Amino acid sequence: MTRVQIEIMLGIILVLASSVLLIVVGLNEEERMEEFVKAHDAQAIEIGASLFEANCSGCHGSQGEGIVGLCPPLNDANFFTNRLREVGWSGTLEDYIVSIVSSGRTTSTRPSEYVGQGIPAMPAWSEQYGGPLREDQVRSIAAFVMNWEATAVEGVTLEQLATPTPSAEELADPVARGQTVYLQNGCGGCHVIDGLSAGVVGPNLNEIGVVAATRVEGLSAEDYIRESILNPNNYIVEGYPENVMPQTFGDTLDDQQLDDLTEFLLAQD
Repeated sequence: MTRVQIEIMLGIILVLASSVLLIVVGLNEEERMEEFVKAHDAQAIEIGASLFEANCSGCHGSQGEGIVGLCPPLNDANFFTNRLREVGWSGTLEDYIVSIVSSGRTTSTRPSEYVGQGIPAMPAWSEQYGGPLREDQVRSIAAFVMNWEATAVEGVTLEQLATPTPSAEELADPVARGQTVYLQNGCGGCHVIDGLSAGVVGPNLNEIGVVAATRVEGLSAEDYIRESILNPNNYIVEGYPENVMPQTFGDTLDDQQLDDLTEFLLAQD
C-alpha cells in the first residue's frame, strides 16, 4: 500500500470517526440542552429568591402572601389565572411581571383594596427607569415569582411561619410596637435598617434618629419624621424622586401606630 493510499485511508477513518462523534453528540444534544435550561432556570430562581427577600418581601410578604391594604398577594391562584385578563395584557405572565417590576405602577388597579389612588402604587426597580436593579436581576425576580404557580394554582399548602407572641414588656415598649408597625406596613421594602430590612428605593434609616434633626432648620427630629410619614413629598432627600413613598399613611395608621413608628425611628441612632 502506497503512502498516498495510507493517507487516503486515514482521512476516511477520521471522517467516519468525526461523523460518528457528531451523531452521538447530536443524539444527546436535546437532553443536554434540557439539562442546561433546567440548571439555568434553577439558578435564576435562586437569585430571584434572594432579590425578592431583600427588595420585595417588605410589601408583598416573604411567601408572596401580600399585606392587607398595602400590596396584593403574588402567591395566589387569581394572580396566575386571572391577572392578565384583569389588566388586558396580551403577552405572557412572566413578561408582565418583568414590565411591572421594571417600570413600577403609577396607580393601583384595585384602589379600594390597595394604595395607589393617584400616587405610585409601586416604585420602578429597573435601572432603565431609575431603579437599583439590572435587567437580568428583574428577570430573576420574575422567574422566582413564576415558580409559585404550582403551589398557588394547585392549592399546595405552604408551611406557615411562626408568629412570635409579643411579651408584656414588648407590648409596653413603644419602640418594639413601632418596629411591628414598620414591618407590617411594608416600610422595609424600600428602606434599609441593618439587621431588619434591606430596601434600597428609599433613604437609609440606620441613623435617622440623629439625621432627622439636621434635615430642616428649626424642625425637630420627631417633627421631621412625623411629617415625612404623613406628607412624604414635603421633604425629599437629595437623590431620591418624589411620589414614590405612599402618601396614605395618615389614613391607614391610627394615632397610636404613628406615635409608635415615630418612636421606633427616633431610636435608630
